[in-house]
Parts: sequence; C-alpha cells; structure tokens
Amino acid sequence: MFKRSQLRNSTPSLSGAIGTLALAIVFVLTVAAGQRVLAQTFRVIHTFTGGQDGGNPYAGVTLDKAGNLYGTTYSYGAHSYGTVYQLKLKNGNWTVNPLYSFSDGTDGARPRAGVVFSRNGTLYGTTIAGGDLSCNYPYGCGVVFNLRPSALACKSALCAWTETVLYAFKGSPDGAFPGYGDLIFDDQTGNIYDTTNIGGTDNAGTAYQLTPSGGGDYTESVIYSFGGGSDGYYPNSGLTLDDAKNLYGTTYQGGLHNEGTVFQLVPSIGYTENILYSFLNGNGGSYLIAGVMFDSSGNLYGATTDTGMANGGEVFEMTPLGNNNWSYTQVYGLTGSYGGRCGPWGNLVMDKAGNLYGTTYCDGANKLGSVFELINSQGTWTYKDLYDFTGGNDGKNPYGHVAIDGSGNLYGTASAGGSAGVGVVWEITFP
Repeated sequence: MFKRSQLRNSTPSLSGAIGTLALAIVFVLTVAAGQRVLAQTFRVIHTFTGGQDGGNPYAGVTLDKAGNLYGTTYSYGAHSYGTVYQLKLKNGNWTVNPLYSFSDGTDGARPRAGVVFSRNGTLYGTTIAGGDLSCNYPYGCGVVFNLRPSALACKSALCAWTETVLYAFKGSPDGAFPGYGDLIFDDQTGNIYDTTNIGGTDNAGTAYQLTPSGGGDYTESVIYSFGGGSDGYYPNSGLTLDDAKNLYGTTYQGGLHNEGTVFQLVPSIGYTENILYSFLNGNGGSYLIAGVMFDSSGNLYGATTDTGMANGGEVFEMTPLGNNNWSYTQVYGLTGSYGGRCGPWGNLVMDKAGNLYGTTYCDGANKLGSVFELINSQGTWTYKDLYDFTGGNDGKNPYGHVAIDGSGNLYGTASAGGSAGVGVVWEITFP
C-alpha cells in the first residue's frame, strides 16, 4: 500500500497505468488458476455389468503407485456376494480385472468398505457378512481379509489373487458388521484398526485392533465397546490414527443429544474414550457415517449426513486446544432436505493446497448425489459443485470417498445407475 504522500506527489503515466493493469490481470489469472476455475471434465471409466466384475460399489477407490484403481462391490460377481476389482490404465483406456469374488461362506460376503494397501503391497479389507456362520446373526458377522497375487511373479492383467481370512467376527463381545470406513495400519507395529457397526457387550458397536502374531496370523482385541448412550453408538466410519497412537472416529448416534459424536480413544491401560463433540441436530448437524481426517496442522475435518445450516449435512473442523480439549467450527452447510440423510457418507479428502473434496449421497441438483469441492482461502471456505449425478449412464447415489491422484484428478464410484443399473467408476479431470 502507498503512503498518502506518495499518492499525492505521483502522477502515473499511461504506460505505467497499462503496466499496472497488466500486473493486475496476471494476478487475477494466477488466483483463478490456483482455484481451478476452469471447467472440469467428468467421465465414466467403468460401468459395472452385474457379472464377474460385480455391481453396487459402496466404497470409493484406492490408487496404487502406478495409478491403477482398486475397490469393492457389494453385490454380484461369480457368486453374487460382491467382488474386489482392479481398474488398470493403459494408453488412456481402463480395463477391469476382477481379483476376487466372495462366496457367502467362511471367506466373507458383502464388502461395504474399500481395500487398502499395507507395507507388503497386498490388499486388506472387510465384509459385513459371511465368515463364522455360528455368530449371533444368521448370515455371518463379517471378516477382515487379505488378498495377494497367487504367484509373486504374476504380471498378467488377469492374474488371480488369493484370499486369506485374518479374523471372523462373532457378534458378541467382539462386534459385527464392519462399517463403511477403510482399515488403517500403524506402520510401526503392523497393527490394524477399525470399527464394527453393531455387536460388542451392549450391541452398540466396537473399536477393535488386529495385532500380528507371526506367520501371517493376527490376534483380535476389542479396544472399546460402545455403551449406546452418551459415549455414542453405531460407528459406521473407520478410525484415524495420530502420532501419539490416539484413535479418532465418529458414531452415527448417541452422545449428549443422541445425534452422533466425534470421539477419541487414548491408549493407557487399555483405551479411554473422550467425547470431543456431541452433535446438536438443527444447525449443528446430525447422524454421522463419514469419519474424520487430519490436515497437516493437526486439525480434524468431517461431515454429517443430515441437518446443518442448510439441511444437507454439515462440514466441520475440530481444532486441538490442548489437554484433550477441542474446539468445533462449522465449515460449510450443504444444501439438502431435512431427514434425508443425504449428505456425505464417505470421508472427506484434502489436496496439497488444503482444499476439501467429498460426495453427497442424495443431495445435488437432481437429488441423486454430487461431487463437491470446498476451496480454502486463508480459512474462508468457498463451495464449488463439481458434478451432479443424473441417474443415467453417469450413475447415482455415491456412498464412497473421493481419491486424488498426483495430478489432482479425482476418482470415485456411484453405487447405482449406469447403463446396467448397478453403478459406475468415474473420473473428474481438470485442464
């Protein structure tokens, strides 16, 4: 900024004015490029057929280092109980490779969550049915599984993969029906963490740990069993781990107002739960299915499926204040219809610039789901609608999270729609 004396004594020339204007234009274009105001392109890269490739993908996708995509379908496949699939990119075209079809037996059935890679380069995931058929529920309580190529030297696009069940749930006291969230690993110990939606000592869900015990075997332990009251109940998301080994997640209901919680599990002798926030309904949001994720400063971000400032779910931020105290900030109220549970079901993700991305299940212009971006400009958030599903060949009702590749392109799934009516995998690219 000029001082007043400098302004009073200066008479800019025409060339100076043009130069100033040119700099202003460059500045505006630079800012615009930083906010990616140029139009994005939406493309369906795979349409599920309901055959060997499966159908109804509830989970998002996971990228490997080569840019290939991996995911699960809830239905169809060789035995009609869901699949794990790979989409391989070659010369700009995507080819689907069904890696495994669940049989509704001891191997599991009906995966809702996605698959993730561990340090050994193999895939891990969960199902909500199958496994131990003597559990409390007639169709099984679900499993944690590992998938790896049948032969280490296998390089074929159609290479078969072998499944190993790491743990089969029994319902009580260990829990049942792992949620929509992906497994997480502690890279130092090799432990695996997740939640179950129900089961446990009070049938309100659990947080559990799988500890490697040698030879590829794991030991399961319940680290917290939800009581169904002020501590929350029915966790649908997975967990998030910080450097101090604390775990964070959300519950669908429970808390002080019975509208859901954000919780922390602190390791001590066992784990101690701290409720970081109890949702209020109304403008405060309610009913959480998505979990929480950290930014580089240690703040947590998440979203509710319902109510909030515009009835379509509330995107929120939790900031640590010390001594396990956190402050809650409303980031953005998504537009929707009260009571529809139409907001985000999958976790939010953040790009390198600090912008957030997510999907809504049945909000958007056509009430069939949407993909959105929240642009962060020094703590001020601006909403950008990236795509509204129509229910045609583009799909509808995305449950899962968005994945971002190294170029900033977005990938995800829609659980239904497409030419066969059983879902698609989509891509959004930016110029």
